[in-house]
Amino acid sequence: MPPSTNSTEQQKYTGRIGSLSPQQEEILDKFRQEVKEEGIFDERRHDDACLLRFLRARKFDLVKTKKMFTDCEKWRKEFGVDELVATFDYKERDEVMKYYPRYYHKTDKDGRPIYIEEIGKVDVKALYQITTIERQIQNLVVEYEKLADIRLPSCSEKNGKLIETSCTILDLKGVSIRSFSNVFGFVKQASNIGQNYYPERMGKFYIINAPMLFSSVWNLVKPLLDEVTAAKIVILNSKYQPTLLENIPIENLPAAFGGKCECERGCQLSDAGPWKESGAINGLVTNGSISNADKK
Repeated sequence: MPPSTNSTEQQKYTGRIGSLSPQQEEILDKFRQEVKEEGIFDERRHDDACLLRFLRARKFDLVKTKKMFTDCEKWRKEFGVDELVATFDYKERDEVMKYYPRYYHKTDKDGRPIYIEEIGKVDVKALYQITTIERQIQNLVVEYEKLADIRLPSCSEKNGKLIETSCTILDLKGVSIRSFSNVFGFVKQASNIGQNYYPERMGKFYIINAPMLFSSVWNLVKPLLDEVTAAKIVILNSKYQPTLLENIPIENLPAAFGGKCECERGCQLSDAGPWKESGAINGLVTNGSISNADKK
């Protein structure tokens, strides 16, 4: 059973390293011991911060957490994640960016990497002339691995504290029911992978240029979501810049979104951030993806 806590305890303990109740500590110890005994523990990947992300995702219910964790490890083997990361070469990256811009770019005021997705610019017909859904999913997984192994550690080192989440900007400008339906299959798969296999990676989530209908639907859906998750999501119309700038330094926000950043190759392709400043990615990435090299 998940630990029972009153509202005061919930505010006091976040379920993160350095902020665990005695009961949460006990559950973490038991979880770690059981996955080690079952042979599904990886010393390199499964530190306490990782185990706690799974526990938080299932509200410290040990039975549900173990199932989620076991399912994740099974998926990693079946999908061939480690081999994919070592061999994937995303040669079409620059061309794909023209028809479905999705990229990391610098950090917010909390030191989190900013992830930007411009779903309104999707051109499915052009996109799938140069790539496939399968390769897009493979790249998604490689990017999640790079986030965990390179981007977040670089951000943590720069800020002198553990950074576990990202800040997302989802731009709906130009989105129609038809255009969204064209990418729904990919979005659904991507969402499932993120929720089930890379839990608790969402920090702040800004949805900008949201049409009025979307905002109305959100007001109906929001009460159905977990309070912690719902609090991370901010729905904004076309006057989004002041809100973004409350959490993102103006020099880090691309000019296209009201900031002052204008990278030489364009913010979409620059991959600017602490991960580049530290040299962590240099020599490990081919065309924006991790190449044949041992991950650090």
